[in-house]
Amino acid sequence: MKTINVILSGGVGSRLWPLSRKARPKQYLPIFEGHTLFQKTALRNKAFCDQVIVVGNCDNYELSRADLRNAGIENYSEIVEACPRNTAAAIAFAAFAAEPSDILFVTPSDHLIQAEDLYASAVSRAIQLANDGFIVTFGLKPTKPETGFGYIESEGEEVKSFREKPDLATAQSFLDQGNFYWNSGMFCFQAGVYLEELQKFEPEVFQASNKAFEDAVDGRLDFDLSMRIPSISVDYAVMERTKKIKVVPSAFQWSDMGSFESIYEYLNEVGHPIDEQGNMVIGTTVHTEFTGLTNTILVQTSDAILVLRKENAQDVKKVYERLERDKSELV
Repeated sequence: MKTINVILSGGVGSRLWPLSRKARPKQYLPIFEGHTLFQKTALRNKAFCDQVIVVGNCDNYELSRADLRNAGIENYSEIVEACPRNTAAAIAFAAFAAEPSDILFVTPSDHLIQAEDLYASAVSRAIQLANDGFIVTFGLKPTKPETGFGYIESEGEEVKSFREKPDLATAQSFLDQGNFYWNSGMFCFQAGVYLEELQKFEPEVFQASNKAFEDAVDGRLDFDLSMRIPSISVDYAVMERTKKIKVVPSAFQWSDMGSFESIYEYLNEVGHPIDEQGNMVIGTTVHTEFTGLTNTILVQTSDAILVLRKENAQDVKKVYERLERDKSELV
């Protein structure tokens, strides 16, 4: 029995355009004290895991390889998706590649976590529960009424409900009640237990994923077989339906780095300059002045400039989606 860190690295980071592009998504940007989020993920979990399985896509697997090599991690394998089929299938591929009794510690590649004692104790508890046959998710104690995350309602380690991304008033009520946690997107379970539950609840996803995995060549999945897999998240497919669910309530520092608001907060903490009105420049050393603006972020790359209020960071995805239709060369 091994413990395997399954790193999901197929996201495009649309809310971080123009820094994040399809050719170099946010998890491969070396702006986190000289490291990428992908490298930080692999190094952070090395202490708990015997090996790594990277589930990525055909556009970025070479970036994963380079990051692992530069981080000195050699014991890994990779599964290269031909097209995005969401997290239920991505995790299934890793489970098919493992032994049924192997523990899969599934983590996104683009989260920023303080790997301290609180993190170690949460991971250790999750592995223990997974050994007992449970499907484990991590709930992060919220620090503010966040509308960009899903929530888990719990009583200790017992999950009472999963909640979709709330409006601000609902998020505040979750915070006030004290037994709601941010859904971190991190999971832990035995490979065989996950596949049993996936087959029970989503047999079509199970069968189509299995066929695509069996016909893969050197870890690369076939496009036509992949397109037959229903695209569904692991939350909808398994987490919200299984009777084997447990949550590990956790208090370690965590951010999904999913918006420029998160990037702003991180860069501010590590000493990136902001002016007296809370305005920040990212990506250029050209002298910049802000007049009549507060909490505004200017992001510059070689081919694009984005200006946004920090509070409107979630709206960048709409810009990305419009550019994907109208000026695809910019994404």
